[in-house]
Amino acid sequence: MTQRHVLAIDQGTTNTKALLVSETGEVLARASCPLTTTYPKPGWAEQSADAIWASVQTVIAKICDQTQAGIEAIAIANQRETLVVWDARTSRPLCPAILWQCRRTAAACETLVMQGKNEAVVAATGLAINPLFPASKLAWALENVVGAADLAAAGHLRAGTVDAWLLWNLTGGASFATDHSNASRTQLFDTRTLTFSAELCAIYGVPLDCLPQPLASDSPFGQTVARATALPAGVPIAAMMGDSHAALYGHGVREPGTVKATFGTGSSLMTLTPARVASNFGLSGTIAWTNAQGTAYALEGNITVSAQAAAFMAQLLGKQDASALSDLAQSVAGSGGVTFVPALSGLGAPHWDDHATGLITGMTHATTPAHLARATFEAIAHQIADVFAAMEQDIGHRLKALRADGGASANAFLMQLQADILGAEVLRAEVPEIGALGVAAMAFGTALNTTMAATSFVPALPQPDRAALRAQWGVGLAKARLAHI
Repeated sequence: MTQRHVLAIDQGTTNTKALLVSETGEVLARASCPLTTTYPKPGWAEQSADAIWASVQTVIAKICDQTQAGIEAIAIANQRETLVVWDARTSRPLCPAILWQCRRTAAACETLVMQGKNEAVVAATGLAINPLFPASKLAWALENVVGAADLAAAGHLRAGTVDAWLLWNLTGGASFATDHSNASRTQLFDTRTLTFSAELCAIYGVPLDCLPQPLASDSPFGQTVARATALPAGVPIAAMMGDSHAALYGHGVREPGTVKATFGTGSSLMTLTPARVASNFGLSGTIAWTNAQGTAYALEGNITVSAQAAAFMAQLLGKQDASALSDLAQSVAGSGGVTFVPALSGLGAPHWDDHATGLITGMTHATTPAHLARATFEAIAHQIADVFAAMEQDIGHRLKALRADGGASANAFLMQLQADILGAEVLRAEVPEIGALGVAAMAFGTALNTTMAATSFVPALPQPDRAALRAQWGVGLAKARLAHI
């Protein structure tokens, strides 16, 4: 019997990847294209929306060059909370894509909280008001981007997360939609009614009619048009999901009890819950996905700077890349009392402190570059452990293991360090593109076998040593949060 094939696109912050996946889960072809992020002002983070689309065109062309296997459908996993605004008449973006990391709306968000708006927003969305989410980004664009308000008044403004932008381009503007997982991260989407909310839009001062149609994650989203990519016209877009949600699905998680962590530019920890959870520890109750089986809910914690911390420190120390930094870190047995808190864009979950700044503390005459390198990898693991602990308290029981994915999870040193600091087993997916496999599985409507191949990392650090490391991290964290005073 001829197998079906899905072209799964994983559009991330650092790069765009694509896989050609069979219905048995076999990866027949791979492609990747890097992306550049710019930081024009302190706290700002942007990408070219045109470059994001061009990267998708590039990986599709590379896949088509590698294989003659028929492509029956496209599935899209994407970086979440990044906002693109464009003119519906020309399909041209009005400004750079405002990245999920961007904190330019911190003051506006603080004003909304002071006005007492947070309670209503959390009740509808499960998300506390924060610059991470696109709602305040769209409000900023309407006030500051030339032409945006006029286009909105004329009904020609389109605003959406990256999935909506890619869908628009793939279909030549015929489809303007998003899936429930991405919509649930905008802070404009009522997760109880599964609709974009006029009340939420009014809080942020943004027009409801510029937002995409929200659909289930396995919906028929539209079809490709000729000359948009190397694909022919008529290929259906059969699934769309936020990348973190797709990773959870790709790990084979279908019921509560398992938590996954994606080690990327930032990190997302996510675990399924029977219903939307109201967190006491700064986590988000959100939608995992909606498909033929209904709506699945999740508890999530987002870390703003995770594996990106290694690239940042590598640059500071004059190392070629994060791999070279890892080699340096392994040349010492510990950080020598040094703590690095990578609050380069504030702190995400479970602390949510926009004013926190990056900090290195605990240095002495004995401190070497190797200690700074070691402290960087410890910082990645400590941030994951902070969210993991908050999750356990919110759900009221211990979590036995962590399923890991993302580019940095390929680093065995980091994974062992994570298990030691967490005090729990870490199971690393051996297929690095787990998000792409997850959204492919959503498109197929079946659970691809993505959970069989995993490497286990078991804690080897004695509990007293682990407790000492956690206490040292806590001191550094407190200093980072006081640094702005």
